[in-house]
Amino acid sequence: MGMWSLGLGAVGAAIAGLILANTDFLLTKPAPASVEYLGNADLKTINSDERALKAKTLWEKSGAVIMAEASELSSLKPQLDELGVPLYAVVKENEGTEILDFRPHFAGEIFLDEKQAFYGPQQRKMGVLGFIRLGVWQNFIRAWRSGHQGNMNGEGFILGGVFVIGSGEQGVLLEHREKEFGDKVSIQSVLEAAKKIVVEK
Repeated sequence: MGMWSLGLGAVGAAIAGLILANTDFLLTKPAPASVEYLGNADLKTINSDERALKAKTLWEKSGAVIMAEASELSSLKPQLDELGVPLYAVVKENEGTEILDFRPHFAGEIFLDEKQAFYGPQQRKMGVLGFIRLGVWQNFIRAWRSGHQGNMNGEGFILGGVFVIGSGEQGVLLEHREKEFGDKVSIQSVLEAAKKIVVEK
């Protein structure tokens, strides 16, 4: 009877682990990012004339849609161009050919955020338990089918997000934080938020 009890206990623990891993119970809740916090982030351009800049210069006059760890927003580029709102990507590292591989999937300018401000103010990670989440596997399959190739370089557990930031004093109009690897923001929500941006002429 003792072996049966141990076996049933192990099965019960495994089932409980699967259930917990597929809920948000163990995931750190995101702390909202203020426009002041994001604006003070130090970014670098990723090209031959590398330069440093404060993030607020990206949206002061025109607002911006800024994504950290997503590329599907490129489909909005024509509508954003019509609105006069730029689309940017912020990445946390530049390992190997990572950015070179990412560039064909993204229509905007890419910046490096070495201090990972756009992944804070309270950084959130999804550990190895994330790999037993059903949603993560669905996201991986969707990304693979659309031609995205992952890699095993650098830090891969930090969750990203998307921000729509207005010009001047408008502040953060939309903030989406990933709940799991590959969790996507609603494209329609991003577009609706971008339409609220007052672009300075």
